[in-house]
This record gives sequence, structure tokens and C-alpha cells, in this order.
Amino acid sequence: MGEPVNEASGEVGIGIVGLGVISRQYLDTLAGHPRARVVAVTDLDRARAEAVAAELPGARVAPDLDALVADDEVSVVLDLTTPGVHAHVAKACAAAGVDRYGEKPLAVDLEASREVMAAAQAAGTRVGCAPDTVLGTGVQTARAAVAEGRIGTPTAAVATWVSPGHEAWHPQPDFYYAPGGGPLLDMGPYYLTSLVQILGPVAWVQGAASRSRDERTIASGPRAGERVPVQVATHVTGVLGHASGALSTVTVSFDAVGSHSRPIEVHGTEGSLVVPDPNRFDGDVELRTLGGREWEVLPPSAGFEGAGRGVGLLEMVGAAGLGDAPPAPRAGGDVGLHVMEIMTGLLDSADSGRRVELTSAPEVPPLVPLTSEAAWHGGRGAGAV
Repeated sequence: MGEPVNEASGEVGIGIVGLGVISRQYLDTLAGHPRARVVAVTDLDRARAEAVAAELPGARVAPDLDALVADDEVSVVLDLTTPGVHAHVAKACAAAGVDRYGEKPLAVDLEASREVMAAAQAAGTRVGCAPDTVLGTGVQTARAAVAEGRIGTPTAAVATWVSPGHEAWHPQPDFYYAPGGGPLLDMGPYYLTSLVQILGPVAWVQGAASRSRDERTIASGPRAGERVPVQVATHVTGVLGHASGALSTVTVSFDAVGSHSRPIEVHGTEGSLVVPDPNRFDGDVELRTLGGREWEVLPPSAGFEGAGRGVGLLEMVGAAGLGDAPPAPRAGGDVGLHVMEIMTGLLDSADSGRRVELTSAPEVPPLVPLTSEAAWHGGRGAGAV
């Protein structure tokens, strides 16, 4: 395993594999952080890797993944590859004794996700998994309100995300319609991870799914007009039975123009709660209590303020202002594996018409205390506010 780049400061060395569209958001968070530094990058497009490295003081281009994980200064690999490559990268990290934090989903399917976690456990390395948006003030404030009893006993939740499809804006949308893609594995992790954070693990699922057409037409970029085959369900809906007894209803779709539905609503015996877009870190949490006529906006009471993608990696390595690296990351592989089992369970249920019992039941990570941007981004131990 790589050692800290700077022993005196405890600065952690990060290697990045995959420098596509999402990498810019991670770089905005990580660049210039005093306790975490990108020391090496690699990408199938060498020119793209060289351009990114040139922006980062002291960063170098690794010729390939094997060289990246073997780099003595790389302590953790940030995996921003497409879903079909996640398991390969994760296993390479485990074999090299390097921690891995990656984009969602954990892998392309449940079997591969289990293999990722088993390899890391055998190697004694740690696995982090997006989304870390759930560590922002939006979901964490909602979670705190439920934990405080503001809605009484939680009974139900409704989560909705719909879109006409990513080919409308993404110039390379192929992987969204290949195994590991679709609205459930692409957007579902934001909503399902939020529901697990707020209501706890899921015990069983029942789902239904459909596919509206066999091809999609790219609308932008150099491939505009090219058709992409659709290999996955593009509309998925289902019910999650939480171990707590609460029931969540989930709908995700690439087959709808738009919706007025709130991203997530959580209901209880004494009130209802609106949770903001879980694809973002912040947003208003709204509460209406039994007998009340108005919705109240709750001030942020938990979570990383002003956070961006990559704060989950910082928390995992102990560079987010909350003290040393925790035994288990708050945006960790155990929850990522559980979310994968929820998603594959919904699809299996849709195929069989039967309810699917889940086998995983992870510990819900600790609530993130309200932590200022100066604390998590400064990384100087300023702590929570």
C-alpha cells in the first residue's frame, strides 16, 4: 500500500483512473486540498490524461492501471471508469494493497459486486463507493429530523426520478443502455442510498420493469444521429420493504418527459418530510407536521456544507475535518453492495413476478455532523461546527 506523500502533514496520495465528464467535479473538490493530493492519473486517451496532469502540480501520467496501482505514492485510487470496468479496477487495487473509492454502481451486477468486496476483505483494503451526495446537508438533515422523531414513526417513502433519456445531452451515451446502465443502476443509487440512510436497510423488494424501444438516437456531439442499442430496462418501479417496517415506493425512468413529483418524500405517523434532489449535496428539507397547514423549511443540522463530489473519498482517508480515517467509510462499499442487491432484486422480481428477499443488511453509517466547508475542504482539523 502506498504511503502518505508527505509524512509530516499526513497528506494522502490519490491516483485517478478514468478522466471523463464526471472527473471535473471531483478535481474541483480535490485540487489544492492540503491533506490529499492527486499524484498520478491514467486514461485510455493519453492526451486527455496529459492535459489533466498538467493542471495538477506534481501529478504525472501513469501509462496504465497496473502502473497506477504500483505507484509508491498512491494510497487510494479514485475509479471514474464506466460501470463495466469497476470490478476490474477494484480487484487490481486489492491485489496491489491499495484502497479504492469509485463511482457508482459498485460493479456491473451483484455477483461482481460481491467479488469486489471479497477481494478487498481478503487483501485488507477498503472500498468506498459513490454517491457521496448523501453526505451533504440535504439528505443528512432529513435523516437527522427522522432520527429526532420529527415525523413520528416512519411508515413510508416515495422516490421519483424520470427523464426522456441521457442520449438527449450526452455525446457518448452507449453505457447508459448497456448492462450496468439503465435508469435504475445509473440514477437509482442516489435515491436508494438516501432511503437506506434515512430509513435503514431493505429486507425485501418487489419490482416491475419495461423497455419502450430497442434503440436510442444520439442528439448531440460528433455522433449525433447515430443509433445506440438498448439492452436494459428503461422504466423500473417497485416497493422496498425496510427492515424497520417502512415501505418505500420507487420509480426511475428513461421513458418520461418530466414530473412534478418531489424527489423523495418520507411519511410518518406525526409528519411528512420532503428530501431535496439526492443528486445534489444541498437543498431545502421541508417538514409538515400532523395538524399543520404549512411546510416548514428546516435549517441544515447535519452533513458537509458546500460539498462536492469527492468529499466521500476525503472522509474515507481522514481528510474531511472529522478526524482520522474511520474503520468504515460513510460512503462505503457495504452500503454500495446493499444498494446493488436492492437494484438487482427489483430487476429479478420484475422478471419473475415474485417478491425477492435480500441477504445483506449493512450497518447504516454514522450521521455526518454539520461540518463547515472550511473544515472539510481545509482539512486542517477544524472539525464540525
